[in-house]
Formats: sequence, structure tokens, C-alpha cells
Amino acid sequence: MMKSTSSAVGHSGENESADARTAEPWARRRERSWTPLVEISHPELPVGVSLRAKLEGVHPGGSVKDRPMRRILERALREGRLRGRRLLDSSSGNAGIAYARLGAQRGVPVTLVVPAHASRERLDRIQAHGAELALTDPMAGYDATIETARAMAERHPDRFWYANQYANPENWLAHYHETGLEILEQWPAEDGSSPDAFVSGIGTGGTLTGVGRRLRRTASRVWIAAVIPERFPGIEGLKPLGAPDDHIPEILDMTLIDERILVTSEQAARRCHELARLGLFVGPSSGANVHAALAVAASGRARSIVTILPDTGERYMSTDLWKGEST
Repeated sequence: MMKSTSSAVGHSGENESADARTAEPWARRRERSWTPLVEISHPELPVGVSLRAKLEGVHPGGSVKDRPMRRILERALREGRLRGRRLLDSSSGNAGIAYARLGAQRGVPVTLVVPAHASRERLDRIQAHGAELALTDPMAGYDATIETARAMAERHPDRFWYANQYANPENWLAHYHETGLEILEQWPAEDGSSPDAFVSGIGTGGTLTGVGRRLRRTASRVWIAAVIPERFPGIEGLKPLGAPDDHIPEILDMTLIDERILVTSEQAARRCHELARLGLFVGPSSGANVHAALAVAASGRARSIVTILPDTGERYMSTDLWKGEST
């Protein structure tokens, strides 16, 4: 069973600071896209342990990436960085959709470097919004998209403004001021003032860093587990971070991580099918997060756990994820 703890959407709030603590002079009221915090009543949960998740697929762009990409674009526009230039960034797909949608909305041309194995739905959605696509070899991994985007920006500085979501602090600040704050505001009183554990995958590191720092500010002993996917075939949207030459995102705060949990693509897919039977149709990174959260629950470390469901299952209909029953 799945139960919504809160389903408020479109709440207005104060736009908070860029250093996460002090107000900026440009602070103004704006709409903050709240998402539901749902309770997942999974049969593998030990008695007395609760698991809740932020349902991020309800954003207009269909994923958690609407939050940081909106903040990155808004700041770039305020500072005049996009006058006469295209916004350029690398993406596994979801950030690309957010950039493309917001760019179309604001009249900003967008160029995105994406691995060629991104799902057809994600590539089609990006192009539907009019963004320019540059595809990289999927065998080269996500780091190849970062290197390609950086090289394009260096070769054509007058044509591109490189947003660089892996190093842009507006990425983690979006999750500090929005996702993390919402979790605390929506957290049910019967489970205390905050969760005992937070489980998150790592793409750019923005979600883990922003939410992790916000939760640690309230509860210094919250257990933070990072989801680490297998290297091949991997899990769309998640970085392995297992090899010495893996690119570590600049914004990722490694000191927050108490535990790393390895998840295979098969385990992630199985959890997606289980969640669908519980009323939640989500993508593979969501399945991976829930698998890791159940591992934390089984360890006895926490009585209340929160994780993120980054996007929707519809985004993967052309992949093998939904072809037959996962075993």
C-alpha cells in the first residue's frame, strides 16, 4: 500500500540564500513546486519501521531535476550570462528535459550533451521542446558527456554558457531549500521531528548533498546512505563512483555519506515492478533507492527512513524495464 503524507502542490515561499544561510538582495516571492511525501508499505519492511519517499515525477518536467535546473537558469538570467549565448550542459536525460522545457518557456536556446543510450522517451521529450542534442558513446559512460560539454564550451565561449550542473552550487542549494525543507515540513509527528535515515542515489550529487545538509542541520545523527549502481549495464541517472578514474562531482559532499549500498540493474528493476503493484509507477533510479532503503531498514539502523523517487516509469516504456514481469 501507498499513502500520501502530503500532496500540496504550488505552495509559495521565500526564495532563500545562495550560501544556504543568509538572504540575498534579489530574494523575492516565487512559486515553490511542492511534491507529495508518500508512505511505502512494503512487505519487506520490519515491524515498526516506516519508509517514506518524495514523489518527484509530478513536476512539470516529470522529474526531480526541475528543481535545480530552474534555479540554475533563473540565476543565469539574472546575471545576464545567457545574452547572445546558448545554455549548454551534459545530462543523462532528466536534467536535459528540465533545461529544454524551461528554456522553451523563457526563450533560452539550449544545447545538451546526452549519452546515446538514454531512453527514447527522454530524447524525444528534449527535442520536442526544441533543444539541440549532441549524443555520446554510451560505452564511454556519463563522464564522456561531461568531457564533451566542457570541450564544446572551451572551443566556443561566445556561443555557449556552460551551466555545469556537476559543479554549480545552485544544484545542491535547490535541494537544501526545497526538497530537504519539504521533507521536514511534511514529516509526520508520530515519527519524530525528522527521519532517522536518508537514502539517495548520486548523479550530480545535488540531491544527496542538499537534502543531507538540510537534514543534518536538524538532526546531526541522521544516517545517510548512498546508492551505488553496478558499472555495466548501470542504472540510468546514477553514477558508479567505484573506479579511481571516475569523475567525482564537485558539489558532492562525500563527508555526509555513512554507507554505500551497491545495487544492480536487476534489483532496481524488480523494485520498480513491486512499486507498480503498490500504486507507484517509477523509473529505475527510484527502484534502486527503494532497494537500498529496504537494506537500511533490514539492518536495524533506523526506525524511519526517507528516500527520493526521482522520475516516472513512463519515461522507460521503450526500454527493457517494463517488458514482462521482473523476477
